[in-house]
Amino acid sequence: MDILAFLFDVNQSMFHIIDYPVSFLEFSGTLLGLISVYLATRANIHTWTTGVFNVMLFFILYYQIRLYSDMLLQIFFLIMSFLGYHSWQKGKEESSSYEISYMHSQTQIILIVLLIFNTYIIGNGMAQVHVWLPTYFPEKASFPYFDAFTTVLSIAATFLMIRKRIECWVLWILVDVVSIGIYLQKGVLFIAMEYLVFLMMAIAGLVNWIKTERECVEV
Repeated sequence: MDILAFLFDVNQSMFHIIDYPVSFLEFSGTLLGLISVYLATRANIHTWTTGVFNVMLFFILYYQIRLYSDMLLQIFFLIMSFLGYHSWQKGKEESSSYEISYMHSQTQIILIVLLIFNTYIIGNGMAQVHVWLPTYFPEKASFPYFDAFTTVLSIAATFLMIRKRIECWVLWILVDVVSIGIYLQKGVLFIAMEYLVFLMMAIAGLVNWIKTERECVEV
């Protein structure tokens, strides 16, 4: 077997879970994603370093299963992983910076409006990308609006996580719920299972960050 095909082809199975074939690409990307999210719930800076390898693998996977918004999102995640590491490192050196906190209520309203607007715009674009760029995207995008929804929320959640805003976990919870449905429909059950774990981790992250913020306020 071609080693590159084994490593990077989602259709090359590494092992089976019951009757479901799991590729090395799906398994390794999923494992790194779980480690990265767990570290995020603990506000551990190495969530960003493990995230770099996770997004590289998922970029390849999403292209193969035609989730183009998610594929392009991985480029953003890669850039944000380096930015996030730098920001959290700066926060460690300057203890007054990047403490866990809430957004202002007015900013929350603006954020909701922007999320809805950008989901509509990106969803429209992804629904037509196979027409505009048939050479690179020969097949029609799957679930363009739901895919756009998770993409937009993931971008916002990443920015908020870099700033250590508690609301990032609310967005991640929404992303995880919708993503589970998408991946079940696409038949990538291992990733759907991963997002179920992500959902539980996001809830734990929300609880942990709220607890940390309260402890800081009380000090």
